[in-house]
Amino acid sequence: MSFEAPRAVNSQGGQIRIFMPRFGNINERRHQLHEVIRLSGMNLVINDLDMPLIIKVASIPKERMQVYFIDNEDYFKRKATLTDEEGNLFPDNDERAIFFAKGVIETVKKLNWAPDIIHVNGWLSSLLPLYLRNYYGNEPLFNTAKVVTSVYNSGFEGTLDKDMYKKVLFDGLEDEQVRHLKKPNYVNMMKTAVENSDAAIIAGDNIPEELKKYLKKIDQPVLDYKNREEFAQAYQDFYANKVLS
Repeated sequence: MSFEAPRAVNSQGGQIRIFMPRFGNINERRHQLHEVIRLSGMNLVINDLDMPLIIKVASIPKERMQVYFIDNEDYFKRKATLTDEEGNLFPDNDERAIFFAKGVIETVKKLNWAPDIIHVNGWLSSLLPLYLRNYYGNEPLFNTAKVVTSVYNSGFEGTLDKDMYKKVLFDGLEDEQVRHLKKPNYVNMMKTAVENSDAAIIAGDNIPEELKKYLKKIDQPVLDYKNREEFAQAYQDFYANKVLS
């Protein structure tokens, strides 16, 4: 869906950019990734440590869409995505999520591109709305941007690092803003994302019951689950009539 939803908008003449982590199992040569020097070269502070931000880009030729890859050797060089060979979550996934959120926003700032809609897919991206609304809350580039978070079935078992909320508090956020992260499980990561979004989409047909109940209580517009055949038009209508109106 990180590809299909942007492709649907792109086919209607929208200007699209996709951002994702440069996971180590992505073949850079095959997909012709190349570093964008003018965007790279800055450090992001993660838990009081300077972590270099590297930006790479590739295109999806048939679709005329560009994908920007957020990269850092410490966080994304390993030949896996979110878990090790035994299926255990990487212990630094919390810092990877913080780095990705900051990295996307800093890259958009360097591009000087003001998006109308920022659509968040996947729990590793779930801190982006929190940082956008708070840490970067005074950035004029995002004044009119609307944030949409998709909630999927695909979560994770257990929790991320128990000190995750302290690492976010280090960036000057308030205790109330990170209250869900005191127990950083999948449900609470998604609650944090939705709480800081303008709208939400139920993107799985069997999301956790706690999230179903949570989404019924919020004031933001929520789009119910749509299957592969009907999502494209439903998303377009939702963007136009509920998110941007």
